[in-house]
Amino acid sequence: MPIAPITGMLRKRFWLDVGCALGLGVSGGYAFWYGVHLPSMERQENFYLKLEQERVKAQSS
Repeated sequence: MPIAPITGMLRKRFWLDVGCALGLGVSGGYAFWYGVHLPSMERQENFYLKLEQERVKAQSS
């Protein structure tokens, strides 16, 4: 009893699958970039800016 070949299954929904994958991937990337990465970089930059300002203030005193 041979197994019937899978034909047309990938081809029929291929572009829908590709479009959904790209759309979800790009959406996830934007969500990570603007929701996680940039806020953490802003916190890091603010920390180092404050540290540098304190260092300059301590040197000038």
